[in-house]
Amino acid sequence: MKEITASMAGMVLNVLVNAGEDIAAGQVVIVLESMKMEIPVESSVSGKVAEVKASIGDFVNEGDVLITVE
Repeated sequence: MKEITASMAGMVLNVLVNAGEDIAAGQVVIVLESMKMEIPVESSVSGKVAEVKASIGDFVNEGDVLITVE
């Protein structure tokens, strides 16, 4: 299992993928809001989304696992 983690602390503004979807490396999968800026989180790997661990409105810290990829 590979993990996509938060690059910085912030609130989850948008989740752009669902479990079961195929994603590509470099694809934006989640948008965080931090200090009134929108921060796109890109996948570092290609594969199938196993689980989305973050929901819109959640506060996440840097390094928190947002999505697992198989």
